[in-house]
Amino acid sequence: MKYKQIKPKKIYEEVADTLLDSIRSGELQPGEKLDSVQQLAESFQVGRSAIREALTSLRAMGLIEMRQGEGTYVKAFEPGGIAFPLQRALLMNQADLQNLMEVRKILETGIAVSAARRRTDEDIAAMNEALSDMVAYSGDPEKGEKADLAFHLAIASSAGNDLLLSLMNHVSDMTAESMRETRRICLYEASATVEQLNQQHDAIFKEIHAGNPEEARTAMAAHLDYVENVLRDYMKMN
Repeated sequence: MKYKQIKPKKIYEEVADTLLDSIRSGELQPGEKLDSVQQLAESFQVGRSAIREALTSLRAMGLIEMRQGEGTYVKAFEPGGIAFPLQRALLMNQADLQNLMEVRKILETGIAVSAARRRTDEDIAAMNEALSDMVAYSGDPEKGEKADLAFHLAIASSAGNDLLLSLMNHVSDMTAESMRETRRICLYEASATVEQLNQQHDAIFKEIHAGNPEEARTAMAAHLDYVENVLRDYMKMN
């Protein structure tokens, strides 16, 4: 019999699981304010970066909200909505993936059109810097994901529409998790490569830089189709 490989949890996943248990048990009530990042880091005896990643995971699950200048609060929730494991929560089922990718396709292909029409030299510089970072961190899924997200947010910013940028920021946590998972698969699975991702981003950049709206839309759509296929195929095999 072939067994699925068991992977050890990361520190932030352990922290997030503990906080999740506290929310599910009622120890942390809806509306209750969490300790500061520094206080949580001291309580768990881990680094602040691990706490931030744990909070980002819980935020992506809709369990907490971060209020600017106030702190982090537990949100009201339906118990059935968090019955699944925290690890890769977003990617646990096909429906979640399809929903996210549908939103990204609707939002980001349109953003690419506006970006090609309105981008400034400053926008181009930001996109180019993110592209360089993606290449530099091709072997690191987490740093590559941060550069990947920076690239897509730079495109959103260059669209010149504050509401579009706000919408992109609203789904950024979920998008970042899917980007990290895509890069991890591309790094360790033979069916896809990080180089293909880099080439797709470069194609998007060139069309935006050249001011070609429809070509930018096409390049973005092709990239998102590729990402969706990579994630869907991986989920089917695991």
